[in-house]
Amino acid sequence: MSTGNPVAGGLRQTGQLIALAATTLRDTFRRPFQVRELIEQFWFLASVTILPAALVSIPFGAVIALQVGSLAGQLGAQSFTGGASVLAVIQQASPLIVALLIAGAGGSAICADLGSRKIREELDAMAVMGVSPVQRLVVPRVLAAMAVSVLLNGLVSVVGTLGGYFFNVMLQGGTPGAYLASFSALAQLPDLYVGELKALVFGFVAGIVAAYRGLNPRGGPKGVGDAVNQTVVITFLLLFLINVVITAVYLRTIPQKGA
Repeated sequence: MSTGNPVAGGLRQTGQLIALAATTLRDTFRRPFQVRELIEQFWFLASVTILPAALVSIPFGAVIALQVGSLAGQLGAQSFTGGASVLAVIQQASPLIVALLIAGAGGSAICADLGSRKIREELDAMAVMGVSPVQRLVVPRVLAAMAVSVLLNGLVSVVGTLGGYFFNVMLQGGTPGAYLASFSALAQLPDLYVGELKALVFGFVAGIVAAYRGLNPRGGPKGVGDAVNQTVVITFLLLFLINVVITAVYLRTIPQKGA
């Protein structure tokens, strides 16, 4: 088969991406563990994503609350506005916001950092000295992306829920008691668990894709810029696909409260 075949090239890169993910999982449990690098990367990713996540979650929660409240009013089910909007925020909006921020801000930064090290031949020098670039650089960044994703998901869930509560009560004439009662009637702990699981998986995928593209730039500095753009696009596509799969499996396997 010709190496210029785009299908063969795509399959080859997919295999290399999966191999990097497997190597990262294996090296996570190897010593020495890069604690300092993990803390530095965690702080960096948190610093560039916390404020945007909080700001973005407010309009997301507001739009969901307003739309759900309007539909519930048309159907005569205003009492379920709170539960429906909060579930939409926790199960769908919050993990997707986290995915967009981790891929757009965190993933692009990881890719640019590793790509610049690659074209400066720092990674080749590490390999010559017997230091694994995956263990030294990739593992801390992937773990940091996963940890920040989980924490961001909790932050976005809280802020989005509060934003939806405010807009429903203040703008649509809802009552606080009905909002909270509908939430307790429809929500359950697995709804929160699946949101956190999505965030954890999204962080892992975003970190792996960013690391893979950063370790394999083409064409010098321009190639690093192209790799950053490709990282964001590829990660978005993968995360939305994974979100559909996890949601479908969850809804089929976990009985919904009140169903």
